[in-house]
Amino acid sequence: MSTTETAIASAEAHSAHNYHPLPVVVASAEGAWMTDVEGRRYLDMLAGYSALNFGHGNRRLIDAAKAQLERVTLTSRAFHHDRFADFCTQLAELCGMDMVLPMNTGAEAVETAVKTARKWGYRVKGVPDGMAKIIVAADNFHGRTTTIVSFSTDHEARADFGPYTPGFEIVPYGDLTALREAMTENTVAVLMEPIQGEAGVLVPPAGYFSGVRELTRERNVLFIADEIQSGLGRTGKTFACEHEGVVPDMYVLGKALGGGVVPVSAVVSSAAVLGVYGPGEHGSTFGGNPLACAVALEVIAMLRSGEFQQRATELGDHLHRELGVLVGQGAVEAVRGRGLWAGVDISPALGTGREISEKLMDRGVLVKDTHGSTIRIAPPLVISKEDLDWGLAQLRDVLSG
Repeated sequence: MSTTETAIASAEAHSAHNYHPLPVVVASAEGAWMTDVEGRRYLDMLAGYSALNFGHGNRRLIDAAKAQLERVTLTSRAFHHDRFADFCTQLAELCGMDMVLPMNTGAEAVETAVKTARKWGYRVKGVPDGMAKIIVAADNFHGRTTTIVSFSTDHEARADFGPYTPGFEIVPYGDLTALREAMTENTVAVLMEPIQGEAGVLVPPAGYFSGVRELTRERNVLFIADEIQSGLGRTGKTFACEHEGVVPDMYVLGKALGGGVVPVSAVVSSAAVLGVYGPGEHGSTFGGNPLACAVALEVIAMLRSGEFQQRATELGDHLHRELGVLVGQGAVEAVRGRGLWAGVDISPALGTGREISEKLMDRGVLVKDTHGSTIRIAPPLVISKEDLDWGLAQLRDVLSG
């Protein structure tokens, strides 16, 4: 067997089959390119589902991590460390908020947001104990914990993991009337993605989130924006909510916050919301650790320059123009997205999204499918226009047969 086949066979034998990765074994990566164990190079058009917005091996992030590795990597929150205050202060400022509650993974941050909203509902809004309700959108993807899959409509993510956590109401994404009708006096929060990534990069109707913001403010309900995948430059703005001029009550952040170097996530909100916590009521051994803070501080500094948001806007406009030409020619049924992020619905007559992804892999381009016939395109924001065009040329060639 080849080196690739040997590595995959070993992984299949000794790891749970909870993923179905493409048959490529990456050994190194730089910028927008990855190299496998056979020495073949691939253009990364997925960027770790936006965790690698700043590219593989970004020198500023690697240097920040190396410097911190030489000093201290973990104290737990039993003690203070010298990077924590700067991280919380600067992330709060980037978000226009007061306070930060750091965690590690995106799912942990969503769980934290759920707990925060419930506690705020009981302590501040006055909802009767045990009666808090959170409204979510159908086709959401917020993580894979038992609580989160309890409000998923994805059968694969949800099946066989019950009993499920109560307290959630699911409404159609983009339907303000349904949202309004679902609200009661016990509703404490609306939790939604500004763009639904896993669902196929679904963009809501224009004005939807400004309507959500108005409605939640009117009913004294927290609006929680899950910007784990849509945030930190991906759509051409620091946060996708900015495209509608909306500021939520709470941001849920992850993925790109750690620059693809370390897991970093956070809930960012006002003192009135995060101030409901007291010592011992929530926490994480690794949340807000020195290494994570050092990397995230560099990410924040990079975002402040506006360079990556501008690249996502300019290259994103180019991406969508090029993809738009393909619609209606028999191969592509629809293209959605914003910034350097697109969901491309492939005609079933040409094959499944998985089959198209495998054909692109054979041509040196890595994307990933979702929901049968859709492929997602989300390259690192550092990709050059020339490399992006080369990747799109491979897509055109695959679609033309």
